[in-house]
Amino acid sequence: MEWTVAIGVDTHKDVHVAVALDGLGAQLDSREVETTAAGYRSVLSWALELGAPVFAVEGAGSDGAGLVRFLERAGVPVWECERPRRQERRRGKSDLIDASLAARRIVSGEGLSIPRGGGRREDLRLLLLERRSAVRARTAALNQLSSLLVTAPEQVRARLRALSGERLAAAAARLRPGSDAITAVLRRLGRRVARLSQEIAEVERGLAALLAELAPDLLEECGVGPVCGAQLLVSSGDPSRITSEASFAALADTSPVEASSGQQRRHRLNRGGDRQLNWALHVIALARIHHHPETAAYHQRLLAAGKTAREARRCVKRALARYFYRRLHEMPRLALTT
Repeated sequence: MEWTVAIGVDTHKDVHVAVALDGLGAQLDSREVETTAAGYRSVLSWALELGAPVFAVEGAGSDGAGLVRFLERAGVPVWECERPRRQERRRGKSDLIDASLAARRIVSGEGLSIPRGGGRREDLRLLLLERRSAVRARTAALNQLSSLLVTAPEQVRARLRALSGERLAAAAARLRPGSDAITAVLRRLGRRVARLSQEIAEVERGLAALLAELAPDLLEECGVGPVCGAQLLVSSGDPSRITSEASFAALADTSPVEASSGQQRRHRLNRGGDRQLNWALHVIALARIHHHPETAAYHQRLLAAGKTAREARRCVKRALARYFYRRLHEMPRLALTT
């Protein structure tokens, strides 16, 4: 459908601000709506009164997720829009300015992408979010255990000082209740670690089940477990969002950035993309360097050519980004969105 009205939306938790532009970039109208079903129906009715609309929504994966889902169900074209860049802030900042800038990206065709979508991908994203939170909490509890052990009574220290990590937590959880506070704190921290480990294991079982349903071939790849496989799907979203393997490499922070000076010729790490996707490729790269013959041979050739260990790993990650871009494009779109 050919559009006649470009609607840019600046999203917030409680209200969204929309600005309508015609095909030449002239402002037609603006509207502020609440983030409710009635508000979404209101902004769509308003847009349809102005013509054939197409939407550009900021924060399509956060504050604007509800509006994006509503528009997609209504069959209205909708794009995900980047936040305004610093040079675009010279006129100042307001919700109307930001919404107008989003609409102008439709007119110019710049900086737009297909929303990553919900469905099963959203299920994976939520499980990864829960796991990341639980891992951080468990790490904090383990660090607290190690720190408290330094000032624990000598009999407790003698029993636990040779242990670390999960073994330390398990032993601390088995301590007998005592009159001193530090023993009670150690017991509770040990039990907290056990509960968080159980939660993490449950989440990983859920990830494995979903991934086996959506992309079983991905789990058969060397180095790809449920967590890394889920991160690949979540970060890439609908494969049609990314039009080239160079774009996927930029998203994964693996595209090389020139950092040469004088006679030195080198590239540095690109930190402009999705760090969780970069982490997943890093974990996969480490596993394949040790257990995948072709990757190991490639890694050795890089080292023999004078690359440092870090530079060689980055080259492996770049090659993996190219490989998994092709693998993800082989998957059917509906598997992630239904």
